[in-house]
Amino acid sequence: MALQSLVLMIEDEPAMRRTLRLALQDEGYATLEAATAEDGLFQASLRSPNLVLLDLGLPDRDGVDVARLLRRNHQIPIIVISARDGEEQQIQALDAGANDYVQKPFRQGELLARVRAALRFSRYITVPSETFHNGRLRIEFSRQEVFLDGNKVSLTPKQYKLLALLAREPGRVLTHQVLLREVWGASHVDQIQYLRVYMKQLREKLEADPTRPTMLATVVRVGYRFNPGD
Repeated sequence: MALQSLVLMIEDEPAMRRTLRLALQDEGYATLEAATAEDGLFQASLRSPNLVLLDLGLPDRDGVDVARLLRRNHQIPIIVISARDGEEQQIQALDAGANDYVQKPFRQGELLARVRAALRFSRYITVPSETFHNGRLRIEFSRQEVFLDGNKVSLTPKQYKLLALLAREPGRVLTHQVLLREVWGASHVDQIQYLRVYMKQLREKLEADPTRPTMLATVVRVGYRFNPGD
C-alpha cells in the first residue's frame, strides 16, 4: 500500500514540511506539499491524495475550516498536526472532520503508525456501501441489521444508531458531542454518561473481550473510534 499512497502535507513551515517529507518518503510514500490553505485545497482536488496531513496554523485560513472543507468534498483520511495543545482545539478539529490529531512536537514513529492506520481504515470508506463486513461483523445499513459470526445481534434502536454512526466513519474519532447530538438530540450533548452506558452495552454484545475492546475504541476525554480490523 505504501508505494501507491500519496500524502498531501498542508503545512506552512518549510522545516516541518522537510521533516515530514523525509519521514514519509523513507517509508515509501509519495508526497505532495502545500504551504497555504488555498493551495492545499486546490492540490487535494487536483491530485486526489490518499491522506492529508494538516497544520491548523496556516497563514491564509484556519486549519479547522480547511478540515471542514476537505471533509465536505473528499472521503480521504485527515490527520491534524498542530502545536495547539488545548482539548477544545482538538475537539473542534475532530468535529470538523479530522480523523486523528497529533500534537507537535511528535515522535516520528508514532506519526507514521497513525498514517498507516489511517490508510488501512481508508479502504472501508473510499466507496460508500450499504453493507459493512470485516469477517466477523456484518452491518446491513439499509435493513438496520447486525450479524456477528453469522448470528443476528439484537440491538435497540439507539444502540444500532450509535454503532452505525461509528461504523460509517471507520478510523475517525467521533466526539462525545457529535454522537450525543446525532443519537439523542441537541439537548443532550452534555450527557456523556449516556454514551458510556450504551458503549458498554454494545461492547458486551460485539467485542470478544468487552473489558479490552478492540473494535469500539475509547479516545480518552474526546470520544470513540470504530476500528474495522484488518
